[in-house]
Amino acid sequence: MKTIAIFRHAPIEGPGYFAAYLERNGIAWRLVRVDEGEAIPPDPREFRALVFMGGPMSVNDDLPWLAPAFRLIREARDADIPVLGHCLGAQLMAKALGGVITRNAVKEIGWGQVAAADDGFARDWIGARSFSAFHWHGETFSIPPGATRIASSAHCENQAFVLGKHLGLQCHVEMTRELIAAWCKSGAREIERNLKKSPAVQPVEEIQRDLDRRLAELHRAADRIYDRWMAGLQHQ
Repeated sequence: MKTIAIFRHAPIEGPGYFAAYLERNGIAWRLVRVDEGEAIPPDPREFRALVFMGGPMSVNDDLPWLAPAFRLIREARDADIPVLGHCLGAQLMAKALGGVITRNAVKEIGWGQVAAADDGFARDWIGARSFSAFHWHGETFSIPPGATRIASSAHCENQAFVLGKHLGLQCHVEMTRELIAAWCKSGAREIERNLKKSPAVQPVEEIQRDLDRRLAELHRAADRIYDRWMAGLQHQ
């Protein structure tokens, strides 16, 4: 049986809760370690779906794996193979599909509400009017041609888009306690540098406050979103 390919672009930005979701549902997956130099597979038809995780780089950087990743996403779209992107992954999707990636007005780091667009299509994907998501980004994507914005936040208008079976999420719904601890440790200086520059950056103490409750809410939202995206795999 074909697996879901999950692309990791940084050692501490793995699939997190998404892997737990797949395993709970008995769905096989394979990790493509882009951060360790593993090549981007040439043919999306090898897989049931493609999932791109986050990373500290920009999709506007000059990196050797970016062009193959863009090509793979476009070919997956043409072959009707579902693609899912988290943060950098969504920016990869947006650029590959004709959008542009620019600096966001402010950095978003920490917890913040994401609201579904006020229509049935968006709520069908998000599953609720809003939820508290985790954020860590300084750039943002435009909505690719033919796609639909389905979610926004107070500090970032484009938090999620849908194009057919394909879903791009600027926010992080895949977070676990372990991922948050690792990011807060590696990103402590970035947080300190931006606390006074951005109203959307939280100190480490606030990010880690009441974590059990926050993660439980996030995982309920992730389950709804992943369930809806997984519906596109039914005939794969």
